[in-house]
Amino acid sequence: MSVSGAGGTPGGVGQFLGGFVLAVVGGWLLMNQVTVASGAWMLWGYNSFGISLVPFLAGVTLLFFNGRSALGWLLLLGGLAIVIAGVIANLQVYFRPTSLFNTLMMLVLLFGGIGLIARSLRAQSS
Repeated sequence: MSVSGAGGTPGGVGQFLGGFVLAVVGGWLLMNQVTVASGAWMLWGYNSFGISLVPFLAGVTLLFFNGRSALGWLLLLGGLAIVIAGVIANLQVYFRPTSLFNTLMMLVLLFGGIGLIARSLRAQSS
């Protein structure tokens, strides 16, 4: 029984672990600079969140009446998809101000770690 390294290749475990740590730290620092807020659901200038719940509530009503109703399940799942898509579509993502040095350090850690992970998955020449 032979021991193989990262990705089934000989060696590279140390590079993989080092790259993983660098990528996780860089990714965490980068994501820590991001602020996420939500906005109002607007359709033709009016708040439209309530209208997006209509198919969902109609599906719930039909399923309480008949739990095997195909139309009820379709409305419920379709309404749920509309609500999830609406939440995602109305998110506002901001990168908080930081220095160029900090931004470069975050990106070097993240992409340097990804590079080391990719390098560790190649066969190592002895």
